[in-house]
Amino acid sequence: MHVYDVLRRPVVTEKSNAQAGADNQYTFEVDRRANKMQVKDAVETAFNVKVLEVNIVNIPAKKGRYGRTIVTKKPAFKKAVVTLAQGNEISFFEGV
Repeated sequence: MHVYDVLRRPVVTEKSNAQAGADNQYTFEVDRRANKMQVKDAVETAFNVKVLEVNIVNIPAKKGRYGRTIVTKKPAFKKAVVTLAQGNEISFFEGV
């Protein structure tokens, strides 16, 4: 798997913004086949930063509902929380 195929998109929520400011942790949606080493290499290559730790969470598929009768299914995905070394930051998340 190529380095740029691992990262899908950043996860921008209130919790991820708070973690970026306080703990220097950034959250990404990653490819379901990716492991911790591949995520670390992808973040270091794409953003030119030093990664200290990677935590990965598999989020299962969930059912949703619109009205009474329409049932939908949200797909499963894999999320990675990346901790950066002090002094490093990803400017993509600034001002979001």
